[in-house]
Amino acid sequence: MKAIDQVTITFTSRSANEGFARSAAACFAAQLDPTLDEVADIKTAVSEAVTNAIVHAYPDCLGKIVMRLRLFDGGVLEIQVKDAGVGIPDVDKARTPLFTTGGEERSGMGFTIMESFMDGLKVRSQPGKGTAVTMRKRIARRAGASQ
Repeated sequence: MKAIDQVTITFTSRSANEGFARSAAACFAAQLDPTLDEVADIKTAVSEAVTNAIVHAYPDCLGKIVMRLRLFDGGVLEIQVKDAGVGIPDVDKARTPLFTTGGEERSGMGFTIMESFMDGLKVRSQPGKGTAVTMRKRIARRAGASQ
């Protein structure tokens, strides 16, 4: 399926950039005329994905995070958050609610939250090479909206 619009943003794994990523994703999604609830869902999922990359992919150093946003026909928004960090040895285990490698202050609910706010979630990872989290959400066309 070919994207009808897309943008790629690269930023450093600084915690301050999490808010930037949330806002950028919300602004890009705005062209689909989402509801406030849909915008909140997108921002929450992006926040979780970017925070995971900041905290887990680069635990002892700064690294690069790439966020790719794409729109497809039918109001489908795809968001990919990719890092070149330490990777996840066992993705299934990492997706288990309450599992974390981030210490006591982490809830271990990142993937669960992403999954609950988006329509689809894929996680690919290779230890030592990084992780790509791809999320999809269909934005319902509202009555009277033009596209």
